[in-house]
Amino acid sequence: MSNPKIRFSAFTDDWEQRKLSEISDVRDGTHDSPSYQSEGHPFVTSKNVKDGYINYDDIQYISDEDFEAINKRSKVDVNDILMGMIGTIGNLALIRTEPDFAIKNVALIKDTKQVSYLYLYHYLQSPSAEKQLQNGLDGGTQKFVSLKNIRELNIMVPSEEEQEKIGTFVEYLDNLITLHQRKCDETKELKKYMLQKMFPKNGEKVPEIRFAGFTDDWEQHKLGELAKIGDIDHRMPLTVDDGVPYLMTGDFCGINELNFEGVKHVSQEDYEQLSRKIKPEKGDIIFARYASVGAVRYVDFTRDFLISYSCAIIKQSKKINSKYLYHYLTGDTAQKQIKLEINSSSQANIGIDSMKTSITVLLPSADEQTKISEFLSSLDNLITLHQRKADNLKELKRYMLQNMFPKKG
Repeated sequence: MSNPKIRFSAFTDDWEQRKLSEISDVRDGTHDSPSYQSEGHPFVTSKNVKDGYINYDDIQYISDEDFEAINKRSKVDVNDILMGMIGTIGNLALIRTEPDFAIKNVALIKDTKQVSYLYLYHYLQSPSAEKQLQNGLDGGTQKFVSLKNIRELNIMVPSEEEQEKIGTFVEYLDNLITLHQRKCDETKELKKYMLQKMFPKNGEKVPEIRFAGFTDDWEQHKLGELAKIGDIDHRMPLTVDDGVPYLMTGDFCGINELNFEGVKHVSQEDYEQLSRKIKPEKGDIIFARYASVGAVRYVDFTRDFLISYSCAIIKQSKKINSKYLYHYLTGDTAQKQIKLEINSSSQANIGIDSMKTSITVLLPSADEQTKISEFLSSLDNLITLHQRKADNLKELKRYMLQNMFPKKG
């Protein structure tokens, strides 16, 4: 029997192969459709089993009577595992607190103490388990996995002590991922709040939250008065294997990032011709005119690239701090103006002239612009930091799931 590539020291014994039904009591929820009501006990289906937890968004409720009837057959307890059987097959939730819900279209994998529930929960996320589930799918347009196929899953089982080590380690990674994702989400909420409070609302001349020492009214200017705005020639260039990157709105990613991986490239000649009027450079702002209208990116790097005419380029200007303008354009006041100017034709868009004349910018002193842009940029950096840490930990977890469990099951 094969053993894993990565293993805690002092463990050398071969792992045993068992059927899931041999080490756990595997059931499913009700096959009936109880009447829903406005309040009561949550009624969990496959769509509510997500990323290790129960997602209570858009959940239905059932009566005490239906709850008790369903739970005679499939009562969920702490340390049990739920697995989605329809839709996103194999999505799992580990029950960590005393539950108050009933289930349907969900496999219930009861904790029978024959294996560590943490070990089994993480094993079921491994490539070995996922492959078995995918091979056992039934149905046409909407795929599902039968309870029989779930019971027949091959589970590789080491000693009790090794199970505990593995389960605890992978759970630790999960907790770190959750921690950084929560910090990321909390910082996003803080930034959203500050964007609402650090710029004046329509018709007002000062914001609700302001750095100490600044008291002057803010001035209103049309965007076109503050910076040059334009787009490249409206010609779709031929792509080449090796040349200058040619980006589109679909290459916007992250908080303020541009994705250069897998993008099209154009020749140096096309780059020079298409960017004769205007080209993106460090300190400029890229503004999506089509598709995600109003999405913006600040160019904080030096390299040659083209941005499609689906985007406008707002050039760096001595009249305004470009980083301040970038943050201002992401705020509610600017975004509401942008939405009013969108042409709702076959494809939503905004024209260059509308950007110049209809989008107004409220402008404090240069020093206050700097203070605001530095503060909001620090929040962006925190968001990016926590998201990157969460993503790196997810990659580490994926790698460990591939290598801490035997491939053959």
